[in-house]
Amino acid sequence: MTDRVYPAAKPTTNGNGNGNGNGVSAANPSFPATKAQRYGATRPTYRPQPYHRRSRRRCCCTFFFWLFLIILILLFIVGVIGTAFYLIYRPHRPSFTVTSLKLSYFNLTSSSTLNSKFNIDITAKNPNKDIIFVYQPTTISILSGDIDVGDGTIPSFNHGKKNTTLLKASILSNGESLETDSASELKKNMKSKNGLPLKVKLDTKVKAKMGKLKTPNVGIRVSCDGIRVHLPVGKKPATASTSNVKCNVDVRFKIWKWTV
Repeated sequence: MTDRVYPAAKPTTNGNGNGNGNGVSAANPSFPATKAQRYGATRPTYRPQPYHRRSRRRCCCTFFFWLFLIILILLFIVGVIGTAFYLIYRPHRPSFTVTSLKLSYFNLTSSSTLNSKFNIDITAKNPNKDIIFVYQPTTISILSGDIDVGDGTIPSFNHGKKNTTLLKASILSNGESLETDSASELKKNMKSKNGLPLKVKLDTKVKAKMGKLKTPNVGIRVSCDGIRVHLPVGKKPATASTSNVKCNVDVRFKIWKWTV
């Protein structure tokens, strides 16, 4: 009796289960392709490129850089002009001296009302040989401590080259009402054995002329300290001591609402 021999393994079949003996692997994709097969792992991942634009910070830095550079250039130009002006004209500030001050009367009533009269002579010197100063009307105030005890004005005038000008003014206080603290302090100063301490303050505006060139008006303040005067006796005016008086001239610039 002959033995039957059975095959050891089943023949390979295709994806549809039909054995056609052509050796096609079952891993072949089915048709039509699925969504997972169309967008498989082999497809490169889409990565959007960043949109390149100038940041706000970079624009601000650029703006401030150019602003700073322009300011430096302007300062350099102003410095060059100022240096050339100084080398050509050698400008100097005018000087002021209180040469005489007389007190005609000084009366502080029980109701803290002040009446006073001063006569003052001020010598102004222009040390420049190429510059003329043109002064606007000048306001004069006389103070004892911080208390205003008289006010007056000097008319406008031209101060020529290498010129000395004598300025005269009458300083008055007609019925000025003082606060209680100011009146008490003033009464104390009036009783001082060394005399009543006074300070003279002048405020004006001046422009400089160099040939046809003129500068804008610039504010100046002159402060003269170290004056002492005794109260007059009778009708004879009292003469103040001015030997130790020192006058300082300060330039004042007005920037919007502030004066420096």
